[in-house]
Amino acid sequence: MHDFDGANTTPVLRVGIGHDTHRLAAGRPLRLGGVLVPHDAGLVGHSDADVLLHAVIDALLGAAGLGDIGEWFPDGDPANEGRDSADMLRQVLERLHVDGCRVVNVDCIVFAQQPRLGPYKETIRNRLAALLDVPHTFVSVKAKTGEHVGPIGRGEAMAAQAVVLLECPEPTR
Repeated sequence: MHDFDGANTTPVLRVGIGHDTHRLAAGRPLRLGGVLVPHDAGLVGHSDADVLLHAVIDALLGAAGLGDIGEWFPDGDPANEGRDSADMLRQVLERLHVDGCRVVNVDCIVFAQQPRLGPYKETIRNRLAALLDVPHTFVSVKAKTGEHVGPIGRGEAMAAQAVVLLECPEPTR
């Protein structure tokens, strides 16, 4: 790996984990991983409430030691109302690139009783790969139901988890 001055550096691998949960409400669009998924209910949140992108953002921020999504995009900030989570992800990635970091891979799980996500997983995977600028084979998207247990199982909420691996320059300290 080379830094911006062209000097050789030893790459450091950093792992981050992210999680997010949002309630569902009738008549709202459902976005998962930046993809509009047909459903009679969508996620409720200050932004577009994309639980998958929020989990990925938190995982990236955690791996880089840069806080969490709430610190970067507070729900009390009117600028974030209805905001596209893909835009938030781009902003975080820009910071990571400035720091010399790159995404190696991401592994995600979406927890939803309905809709069945099998038909959309490949589209979501490809969208995430494009947003993260990695080959689609470096992105995994899995879907799990709530087995009719708790808020997810009753169709009241959805959740997502993500694990990312970053490659960053060795710290200079």
